[in-house]
Formats: sequence, structure tokens, C-alpha cells
Amino acid sequence: MVSAIAELRSATWSSHQHLEKLLDVKTRFTDAAAYRRHLEKMWGFCAAIERRLGQDPFGAALTDYARRRKVPLLTQDLIALGATPESVRGLPGCDAIPDCPDPASAFGCLYVLEGATLGGRTLLPLVEDRLGLTAGTGAAFLASYGQEVGPMWREFGASLDAWCDTAQRRVSASRTAVGTFASLADWLCGNP
Repeated sequence: MVSAIAELRSATWSSHQHLEKLLDVKTRFTDAAAYRRHLEKMWGFCAAIERRLGQDPFGAALTDYARRRKVPLLTQDLIALGATPESVRGLPGCDAIPDCPDPASAFGCLYVLEGATLGGRTLLPLVEDRLGLTAGTGAAFLASYGQEVGPMWREFGASLDAWCDTAQRRVSASRTAVGTFASLADWLCGNP
């Protein structure tokens, strides 16, 4: 039987590819101002997701969810790039986040952010080289989990597989992940 995370990867493959084509990271990371605008958009998206998911959407299904939150890292980066805490809190949030009424759909939503964490590891060298930023000076979001990114991804996958052990849960996770990718594409790129 195929794992739940493999099913999610398959269900979201075209959405993921579409978003990568739209993003144009070379333009987004051309200079500090463009990079900051990208982080502001990511803050608005992640803040909306974290509000939607609440404090403990997974219960025992994913006990380290608090460590996986991205808003603190994005806030740290934006402040390092010259924002104030007040200006960060005033950033607009995405209002098109899919509903997450149960842990399976929450896993689908978080799958997109955890995948972005993996992608951040490939973008970090670009930001370091072009902009001279590090995890401590504006690239904490891209450096999420530091050397623990691999183990954190594997733990997430194991938790997702354990919870999404029925066809109904897998469908719920996949539907929410595809919806989350669509929301992210629209929020970041104005995808029609």
C-alpha cells in the first residue's frame, strides 16, 4: 500500500509544479526590498494558516506542531530587514485558506508549509550569496529547523502516515493540500 505522504505528493504534484513556475525566485530574491516583500506575503499566508489551525489542531497525532509554526521565524526576519513589530502585525493576511475541520485536513494544509521548509533549504544559499543574509540576519524562515530539516520532515511524514490511515482521511488531506497550494499561488502570484 502506498503511504499517505506519497499519495499527497502525487495528488499535489501538478499544483506544486505550477506554483514553482509562477514564483520566479530569481526576481523575488533580486534585492533586499523584493525579498522583504516576499517574506511579507509569506507572513500573511502563514499567519492565516496558523490562525485557521489554532493552537493544537493535531492533538497526539503531531505533538511538535508548536515548533513547526512559521510566523515567529518570518517575524524575526522582517524585523531584521527593518520592519517594526507593529508593522509586521499590521500586514494583511490571506483570506482564502481552506477549512481544516479535522486533523486529516490540517495535515494536508501543513504539508504545503512543511514542503516549503524543505524548499527553503535550496533557496537559502541563493539569499546568502545574493543578499548576504543568514539565519540570524533575515533568513531564519528559509533556514527553518537548521540541521534538523531532514528529521523534522521524516517525523512529519510518519505522523501524517499514522493519522491518515483510511481512504477518507487521505482524501481529506489531499483535497486540503491542493486547496492550500491554490491559495498560496493566488496569494503570492495573483494566480487566476
